[in-house]
Amino acid sequence: MLGKVAKSLFGSSNDRYVKSVMKIVTKINAFEPQMEALSDEQLQAQTGLFRDRLSSGETLDQILPEAFATIREASRRVMGMRHFDVQMVGGIVLHRGEIAEMRTGEGKTLVATLACYLNALEGKGVHVVTVNDYLARRDAEWMSKIYGFMGLTTGVIVPNLTEHERREAYACDITYATNNELGFDYLRDNMKYERARMVQRPFNFAIVDEVDSILIDEARTPLIISGPTEDKTDLYRSVNEIVLQLVEEDYEKDEKARNVILTEDGTEKAERLLEAAGLIEGSNLYDYENTQVVHHLDQALKAQVMFKRDTDYIIKDDKIVIIDEFTGRMMDGRRWSNGLHQAVEAKEGVKIEPENQTLATITFQNYFRMYPKIGGMTGTAATEAGEFHEIYKLNVVEIPTNLPVQRIDEDDQFYKNTQDKFLAIAKTIREANDRGQPVLVGTVSIEKSELLSEFLTKDGVEHSILNARMHEKEAHIVAQAGRLGAVTIATNMAGRGTDIQLGGNLEFRIEEELSGLEEGPERDAAVAKLKEEVAAERAKVLEAGGLFVLATERHESRRIDNQLRGRSGRQGDPGLSRFYLCLEDDLLRIFGSESLFAKMMNSSLEDGEAIGGKMLSKAIETAQRKVEARNYDVRKQLVEYDDVMNDQRKVIYGQRDEIMDADAVDDVIEDMRNDTVNAIVADHCPAGTYPEQWDIDGLKTKVREILTLDPDIDSWLQEEAIEPEIIEERLAEQTEALFKQKSAELDPEIWNSVEKSILLQMLDHHWKEHLSTLDALRQVIYLRAYAQKTPINEYKQESFGLFERMLAAIREDVTKTIATNEFRAEENLEAPELPELPDFLTTHIDPFTGEDDSDDIDAGDLGLITTTLPPRQTGAPSPHSDDPYANNPDLKRNDPCPCGSGRKYKHCHGSYA
Repeated sequence: MLGKVAKSLFGSSNDRYVKSVMKIVTKINAFEPQMEALSDEQLQAQTGLFRDRLSSGETLDQILPEAFATIREASRRVMGMRHFDVQMVGGIVLHRGEIAEMRTGEGKTLVATLACYLNALEGKGVHVVTVNDYLARRDAEWMSKIYGFMGLTTGVIVPNLTEHERREAYACDITYATNNELGFDYLRDNMKYERARMVQRPFNFAIVDEVDSILIDEARTPLIISGPTEDKTDLYRSVNEIVLQLVEEDYEKDEKARNVILTEDGTEKAERLLEAAGLIEGSNLYDYENTQVVHHLDQALKAQVMFKRDTDYIIKDDKIVIIDEFTGRMMDGRRWSNGLHQAVEAKEGVKIEPENQTLATITFQNYFRMYPKIGGMTGTAATEAGEFHEIYKLNVVEIPTNLPVQRIDEDDQFYKNTQDKFLAIAKTIREANDRGQPVLVGTVSIEKSELLSEFLTKDGVEHSILNARMHEKEAHIVAQAGRLGAVTIATNMAGRGTDIQLGGNLEFRIEEELSGLEEGPERDAAVAKLKEEVAAERAKVLEAGGLFVLATERHESRRIDNQLRGRSGRQGDPGLSRFYLCLEDDLLRIFGSESLFAKMMNSSLEDGEAIGGKMLSKAIETAQRKVEARNYDVRKQLVEYDDVMNDQRKVIYGQRDEIMDADAVDDVIEDMRNDTVNAIVADHCPAGTYPEQWDIDGLKTKVREILTLDPDIDSWLQEEAIEPEIIEERLAEQTEALFKQKSAELDPEIWNSVEKSILLQMLDHHWKEHLSTLDALRQVIYLRAYAQKTPINEYKQESFGLFERMLAAIREDVTKTIATNEFRAEENLEAPELPELPDFLTTHIDPFTGEDDSDDIDAGDLGLITTTLPPRQTGAPSPHSDDPYANNPDLKRNDPCPCGSGRKYKHCHGSYA
């Protein structure tokens, strides 16, 4: 009560924050007359002046008012768009590394130009992160006109670019990219063997568009780069045939967790069926030898019971194509993990592709936390403000709208069953259509959208369907959803990126209707006519009440519902939103079926009758809060587990960087060699024991196997004062002599490349195996809870032990590889091309639900250095033909490159062709 009184008197903390920022906006506005008076050349020269001021010691905050005023004037001249004051507030919030919550249609794309320009002045690069390739390309092309006018370069990162194109895009002042591409490029860079082939620069500043979608919805799913394993097609098909013989009584399904578990009788039945099919060893399903079969049985059962065609996936060109539950889009080329995709392929009888092994992985939480500063934009972030602050240390600031919101949000309408609900929806749509009011209908699946389409077709209502099957037409369908009498059915509207303009979108109409006309008087006249038509149609739509947003169901996340609502009422337009619900909806059926509210509706509601009210809407919101809390726990658990792996990832990737940057790695090899010798002796001659207790035979075998030495250890044992330390010293001396002999046979530069190559390959091999081990550990660690132990603490302890063993294995394998192999440089041969890594997949899979939203990108451009050696150099190697510094006699290869890139000359312009 006191809080409400204080809020009414002093405003909320958000209001006070925005008010404080408005003081800076006043300073920005004071520069406007000065900027308007500048010529184009003088305005463009501001960029150089700002950079000079920064190099002289001024900070970004000090030049912010003048820089924002400059870019606003540039936008007005180039695009004809002047930033509103509230957009200036949004730009300041982004620059400060916070989240700007701005309503749909408030111009978030333009807001980003303010913080982008200011932060790009430092020359360290700014990343603008979008949710899909279309938005990355569109925004980069659109905003690059402003940046280009001001002398800044703009790049865009989308799938299927070459390594060179990616490096050039990252080198730009401002780079637009999808979240997946950024994460995968980071992982691919840390699989490469030469610093010069890496594409990303050090992290600086990122602005994340649709920040809730990227950092919340997609944060449950780690990014994974994987390679193929052996083919098990017959096993998938055989297990699927077993599952088809099970009935509902044989399993229990948990729709909340989206999981299926065999009952005791079901397990017995499955055992007998698998035994008869010869798929298990012995008669017990849960024997160690049958672990793999049990796993595939679980996945086949989940695919059969929990995953529905046309809801979770569709079949296109004889392939299973996943449907994204948040956007309703087709995820072409993306696959579920852990054999689930193969189980669905077996279920539908299409070609089964092999599984993949994880080579590198990272979560979005840990990827984006590597940026020193990050800002975000979205229309819906307030409901997740707590999570943003706890996980990412980001504050959410609600930015006021430029014009007051006139949309009317009505209470939900409740019906007893789906049939009654859809009849009422069809009737409402027909009535709105008759008066010319455009209707945007939100559904949660393709199945529901096509069911509603049947109802509307029977009523003779023309309509468009926007779902995964219509992916190519998405932007055009959304753009014209505000035309007079338009009816558009959409499976979720999250991150569509195209505003619905009342009366239609002029730009899209010009593109569609006048694409055949060349520039000239005839085209100008046609454009003017279209403008008049759009203006007249807008007036009629406004008279009809603006856009009517009608939702057929509540999503499990309030943010998705708010995103749909936000499509109506942009920039002060009138609008209406209403949700239609019934007891058969997934949210009510799964999370509210036992509630008093559901029992009352079942007993008192007549067929075809509807009820509504704030109390019922609150009940739904409570159910949504429960789901959001559960999903938050899932994400929080994921980041807790990934934090453990992230600490280890930083060690491995940091070691790789040091190796690539080092002129020589002799000291690393020497340390590994000595550690290996010490470990061998410690294992067979423990400290504090007598020589009679030592395992001398085992020591000899290990020394021969790892070090290829055959020392006279028996004679050493005859000495009176023999100690393990003495054996260590003698073995170390002999091993060092062996390594010196091998290195003397090759040029120092070539020997150094041999050592680097072996080090990097051993690191990568063991890290890949370690990731597989950690994945297996994580899947079973929860069982420790039965012993009254905390699984995450057990995981930390176990994974640390595994990491220590991995490091020991790396040291031993590096030592063994150098000791046991013969190395030679072939004369008069050109340096071999680095072979490509074939058919690596990039996937973004959810370990809890199996959803996937990554691109299937061939990572074949990673490159691999084998133990094949380059030829002996007979003279100075040839630098790149475009090296402007090649003839500088004073420039050494380890000097900083004169171009100012910050890299060594040999890794920049001096890299060999």
